[in-house]
Amino acid sequence: MTETYRTREERKSAEKANRQTRRIKKAPSPWKKLLIGFLIFSFICLSVMGITVYAFIKDAPELDQAKLADPLSSKFYDKDGNFIHEYGTEHRTKISYGQIPKQLEEAILATEDNRFYEHKGVDLLRTAKAVFVNVTSEFGSQGGSTITQQVIKNSFLTPEKTIKRKVQEWYLAYKLEQQYSKEEILAMYVNKINLGNRSYGVAAAAENYYGLDVNELDQLTLTQAAMMAGLTQSPNNYDPTKQENLKAATDRRNTVLTLMNRHGYISNSDMEAAKQVAVTEGMIEGKQRTGMPYEAFLDAAVKEVETKLTDVDITKDGLKIYLTLDPEAQQLADSILEGNHVTYPNEHFQTAFVFMDSKTGEVRAIGSGRNEHKTTFRGHNLATSLKRQPGSTFKPIFDYGPAIEYLKWSTYHQVEDAPYQYSTGDPIRNAYTNYRGMMSIREALIESRNIPALKTLESVGLEKAKTFSEALGITYPNGEVYESYSIGSNVVSPLELAGAFGAFAHEGIYTKPRFVAKVEFPDGKVVDFQTESKRVMQDYTAYMVTDMLRGVINAPNGTGRLAAIPGVDLVGKTGTTNFDEKVINQFGYPHNATSDSWFAGYTTNYTMAVWTGYARNGNGNYLTPEDTRISHTIFKTMMQAYAGGSGRFEQPESVEKIQNELYIKGVERDMVPPAPISKKEVQKKQENAEKNSGGKKKEKEKKEKKKGKGNNKGKEKD
Repeated sequence: MTETYRTREERKSAEKANRQTRRIKKAPSPWKKLLIGFLIFSFICLSVMGITVYAFIKDAPELDQAKLADPLSSKFYDKDGNFIHEYGTEHRTKISYGQIPKQLEEAILATEDNRFYEHKGVDLLRTAKAVFVNVTSEFGSQGGSTITQQVIKNSFLTPEKTIKRKVQEWYLAYKLEQQYSKEEILAMYVNKINLGNRSYGVAAAAENYYGLDVNELDQLTLTQAAMMAGLTQSPNNYDPTKQENLKAATDRRNTVLTLMNRHGYISNSDMEAAKQVAVTEGMIEGKQRTGMPYEAFLDAAVKEVETKLTDVDITKDGLKIYLTLDPEAQQLADSILEGNHVTYPNEHFQTAFVFMDSKTGEVRAIGSGRNEHKTTFRGHNLATSLKRQPGSTFKPIFDYGPAIEYLKWSTYHQVEDAPYQYSTGDPIRNAYTNYRGMMSIREALIESRNIPALKTLESVGLEKAKTFSEALGITYPNGEVYESYSIGSNVVSPLELAGAFGAFAHEGIYTKPRFVAKVEFPDGKVVDFQTESKRVMQDYTAYMVTDMLRGVINAPNGTGRLAAIPGVDLVGKTGTTNFDEKVINQFGYPHNATSDSWFAGYTTNYTMAVWTGYARNGNGNYLTPEDTRISHTIFKTMMQAYAGGSGRFEQPESVEKIQNELYIKGVERDMVPPAPISKKEVQKKQENAEKNSGGKKKEKEKKEKKKGKGNNKGKEKD
């Protein structure tokens, strides 16, 4: 086959067309595509990041010199919003950079920010490490804050761990470094930090821990400087004035010394020598500070804030803390502690109580202890931390409340009061020497009989009793409950007991007791401390227990008659605990000596739990039968002042009354008491008795007369 002839020009044109075709068909390089895509993606990301960063910093606060100079103290307000106290200004001493001891500066830098004099407010290496840790775990778990950032955070920002707040912190730290010298920034830092023991700033800490005033700061030793620098991480946990912190404080101090050696501030020999020194060397006894009103209440409120808002420092975060406190009620409580309304047997006698709103759980006043326990801020607040056996006050919570709730018992349900024993074979006894035989749970509770309480618990079962009581805020540290809890051998605090009784007062609705209503941050953010109220029992359970507890105060055989207030629908329960034989023999106590006396009760408006006793055994520290009534008197004193206006507890639709006993509607009645005889019937019976008695008398007289005549006749015969 002959090839079609083409000229040279035609061949050149054909080859050129083929080359263009091949060039068009050739696919572009994948690396080129990837590079182009990456550049486009990077541009979009940078644009989004830039827009986001701008959105974050555009509403960042301005650098306010006043806020930089002084920490933002927190302010407390009462339940009506009235100012009470400014917290965080009690003891501060400002110093300049030139007054900071060199060893203390080096200890702080080694611990907090060793590159402080090199970075521009943000340490990029440290931040990169923190970002990596946060990305691979949980945001906020690793901090990379420089000293400059900490000054910004403590002066202007909330403690929230969010990306927005962190970006604002970086931005403001950079701005701060542009306007102030490193020395000025370090001085701001050392004047702001909380160093425990109510010390704000290094000068105050040196005075509180070592008795050194502002002109003696250069006398701080290496070990003392290291201890103070270590406090910044967790002042409450590393404060060596607390016995329980000694090991942690020593370890932390030694960590600071190691860091100082690592960064070249001290030699190996200096480090090792300093580690051999006791962390408490040179310390003075703490000074007692006064001037804080309602100190124990504020103590409880501060702990509540720090528990819920774990990242705040009320000494410098500028919070507005609105309390549930009623100042007048608290003043009365303080007066009771001082003995103005109650006669105490001696100065060692202790009491603790909680007075709260029955419906909201808002604590209005507390008694935190007398004398040494009265104003120990951050100390042993007896109202919240005391744990003692509640005795018979626990019977409505662990025995009779669950029996009505789960078994649908009536208040007339019969239980036998007779010699009995625990499942272990150990005998259980009443406080009485006699036994009543079959009796209603109402009478058993009024007379505080122990054997019917145990038998009631056995009918309910331990697990159900535990479930019921835990819903009322009662805690069991090891999770176990025992038969002896039927008569209150477990331990509770006055706060827990008040919360539990408050549920009965509020128709079966439990609200956890609280000291704080809300907290407001400097930026206007508000955190509401209102706890969720929840129904933990039926309304019939709450009312039937309440009605039985009325008898404790009002019945002739009630154990709490001393607390009665005329005209007030007041209910309550007494409780006492005895010493065991070992303690009685050890300290020579009489056999009727009592360890603890409680009174817990409520109106429709207020609930109160009172404990009385001694902090420790020995030296005649026991309650006599007369002393056990002091808890009743304290309860009555508070309630007399505030029970006015309380209404009556209304019987709910779910309850019916039959001959003064209460039954749950729709539930088969287990037993009904005999019908009482009316006054008319009693009067008629009396009249009939008298009439019958009169008729018999006349008939007898006639017989006697006839008999007399016969005798005379006979005599006459004789």
